[in-house]
Amino acid sequence: MTKIKAISFSSFGPAEVLRLGDADLPAPGPGQVRIAVRCAGVNPLDHKIRSGAMEAVFPTELPHVPGVEASGVVEAVGEGVTEVCAGDAVLGRTLTGAYADAALARADQLVVKPLSLPWEEAAALPVAAETALRSLTELGVGAGETLLVHGAAGGVGTLAVQFARARDVRVIGTASEFNHEYLRGLGALPVTYGEGLAGRVRGIAPEGVDAALDAVGKGDAVGVSVEVTGDPGRVLSLADAEGARRHGARFSSGGTGAGTVPAIEAAIALHEAGILQLPIHRVYPLSEAAEAHRASEHGHLTGKIVIAVA
Repeated sequence: MTKIKAISFSSFGPAEVLRLGDADLPAPGPGQVRIAVRCAGVNPLDHKIRSGAMEAVFPTELPHVPGVEASGVVEAVGEGVTEVCAGDAVLGRTLTGAYADAALARADQLVVKPLSLPWEEAAALPVAAETALRSLTELGVGAGETLLVHGAAGGVGTLAVQFARARDVRVIGTASEFNHEYLRGLGALPVTYGEGLAGRVRGIAPEGVDAALDAVGKGDAVGVSVEVTGDPGRVLSLADAEGARRHGARFSSGGTGAGTVPAIEAAIALHEAGILQLPIHRVYPLSEAAEAHRASEHGHLTGKIVIAVA
């Protein structure tokens, strides 16, 4: 069987368990395609699975190739595939690990990549776009309301801000001081996180905050959110299950992926209108996947980390 290069780990642990080696070339089944991966997006879920922290929720068969989103070129199609053809440039979620020369994906979970969208940005879109749009939908955020976004400069936060602004929602975003000008460029009102956050938010929005999205899970973001909204039902955390439980707020650990294509299409619509911003924190070569994971774990990112495969 033909071999490909892939990053994998055979035991749970720190970033050092990631190794570059050979893997079998996957064959697409019915409704599936094989993508020659150009770039893979790096998400917090990747290092959480690698560490073993998600084993109770997402049992992982070892060895495991990380990565759940990619951009690339369709090189083989399975039975019944009509959505895309061999040679199409695409982006979307993958069924097999994206930190590899090739990965499988469901054809109906892919979107054809616009020529004007760089490979790196395309690979960074699927998970962040789906998570951001799903979160706003779950919160029921609408025109004229005020939304607080914790971690507004990160991948999910960046898209949540832009999707919300496209709905005429006023956005207050927490971020480090050096990201404040960036948030202003997205149309958000920046505040520094940390002690006294509730007071700073009230200073910006004395009339109150309608909903809050916690995309980082650090500090007591959920508690502050409940305090400033006054309604735990309109507070959603993507990263702090215990905080959400303690304060009676909502928690979402991930969607089914069913909304990935509409979310990507919404992001592409912003791109084609010339207003989408999705900064890439850094692009790492496949051989430096461990370094990419360390950077992801450290946090304090502007945008997303991407791995360049080809």
